[in-house]
Amino acid sequence: MAVVLTVLVLFLAGFLAGFILLVIGAINFDFSNSEIPPGVNQPAKLRIIHIILICTAVVGRILENIGICTQVSFVRYMQGRKTLGADPKLFIKDLWFDEVPVRIYQPKAPSASQRRGVMFFHGGGWVFGSLETHEKLCRFIARESESVVVSVGYRLAPEHKYPAAYEDCLNATQHFLQHLEHYGVDPARVIVCGDSAGGNLAAAVSQTLAGSSDLPKLRAQILIYPSLQALDFNLPSYQQNRGVPLLFRERAAFYVLQYLNGNATNLEEVLEGSHIPVDIKLNYRKWVSPDNIPEEFKVRGYKPRVLLDCTTEVFEKVKRFCEPNLCPLLAEDSVVHQLPESFILTCEYDVLRDDGLLYKKRLEDNGVRVTWYHLEDGFHGIINSFNSDWLSFPSGKRGLDNIV
Repeated sequence: MAVVLTVLVLFLAGFLAGFILLVIGAINFDFSNSEIPPGVNQPAKLRIIHIILICTAVVGRILENIGICTQVSFVRYMQGRKTLGADPKLFIKDLWFDEVPVRIYQPKAPSASQRRGVMFFHGGGWVFGSLETHEKLCRFIARESESVVVSVGYRLAPEHKYPAAYEDCLNATQHFLQHLEHYGVDPARVIVCGDSAGGNLAAAVSQTLAGSSDLPKLRAQILIYPSLQALDFNLPSYQQNRGVPLLFRERAAFYVLQYLNGNATNLEEVLEGSHIPVDIKLNYRKWVSPDNIPEEFKVRGYKPRVLLDCTTEVFEKVKRFCEPNLCPLLAEDSVVHQLPESFILTCEYDVLRDDGLLYKKRLEDNGVRVTWYHLEDGFHGIINSFNSDWLSFPSGKRGLDNIV
């Protein structure tokens, strides 16, 4: 018995020591690699969230190295392990729309008229995120706006490369538009909505459906700090916020490469801008250029960059970055001017800020009505923290209230 207790104590001591070393390592990584600007409200909370994410990733890497599971699957498991019970105000049901898993949130209170419908596409860099990670957010939107919300569990990279996620979101949306009467939804009030990579998917789906004549027209699109282009990772927001949690500049490029190719072998070329030929960059410069960013967003340390050319070999691997279904900012004017009324939320301390600003200008230039809401103290991912108990941020709740 004494031997067993000794072994148990030694095991627990070793586990505790390992855990302490892991946390210390995560803290050191956070302070040496991240930069939290003074304009961020409650910076200590952001550091804690970032350290938790680092610890999760490190444990995942350890488990992958010893052959238990992949790092990606462990992180996905940890993100989605919390399950919520029944909601007193909502009917919640898991279904399949054209072989795509969806979760529907319907208000229980009777309605005198047909309700608004919201197709929601979650964020997570096309690699992470699920019906579970955005459960609280979808419940809140359904309850507070008294809408029928359909959350889409699209296929993830790197197992399923582009255009899998886009196709799942498009197919689920088309299915919903064809069966609105089953859910008591007004055909004139259907909205697509998404955050981050989900904002990318919402924009792409909206563009595809803009020219459709056999389905109800979308009423609006809601894009929450969307990722909309992969031509230039040196725009002002990418330079200014390159090390700001929760999305580093390098990770933003890494995720879009995972979505495109299932790997990140050309990460360095993408980051430095030597992945797209100069003539193609110049062709898209009317839409993707620092010149189209308002001057007040360049004062925080932006430095213009020289255009670099690329090799044919590299471009062959990433040439689909020029497809609007992957990078909606590159859609032609003939498509953009047909888009529905739009709501775009951006955060000052977010590498994706300028994607939203550039799209806002494109929409307005094409006569599309845009409501723009900018969180001056916000960072990437802040909306999802609106109801995270002691790790919530007032800005996240304020942004979500404006979305509703």
